[in-house]
Amino acid sequence: MHFAAAAAALGLAGAVQADLPNGAKAPGFTTQGALAGKPFAFNLKAALRKGPVVLYFYPKSFTQGCTLEAHAFAEATDEFRSAGATVIGLSADDLATQQKFSKEACRDKFAVGVASPAIVAAYDVALKGNGAPAGMTSRTSYVIGRDGRIKLVFTDMNFRDHVRMTLAAVKALSAKPAR
Repeated sequence: MHFAAAAAALGLAGAVQADLPNGAKAPGFTTQGALAGKPFAFNLKAALRKGPVVLYFYPKSFTQGCTLEAHAFAEATDEFRSAGATVIGLSADDLATQQKFSKEACRDKFAVGVASPAIVAAYDVALKGNGAPAGMTSRTSYVIGRDGRIKLVFTDMNFRDHVRMTLAAVKALSAKPAR
């Protein structure tokens, strides 16, 4: 199933915006991250060797929407894992903040990392508009297939549909027959 069609079937076609288009090669990156409070280096290329990656950008750790979104991803972690996917959230917060956020908001279930200015630019997720604080990202979720191509892009500042949309895309990927 085509992912734009899947989004339309879910009634969210108007909410789906492509910061980078479906089918585009996902920009590779390495960044510092945290899982269960412990720092580590995250490399997209290495993560893709294990399966698809759900890369979600959020504006700022410990804000209400970002904390609720992290809780929702944490609750769905087992479903993402059973579909073979790795989840990582990125914001421009520093590593110390991400270490604390990974324990408290992510509930030790999945990793968060530092979205450097280069990563923010490569994924075109800088929060834009009058009064937007420098360095903050839009709330954008990408599903990246093992082939390194973007399979789904979902941008909506409301956190509520990000887990549902990305999980549906990951499950659709795992349901596809191998070629």
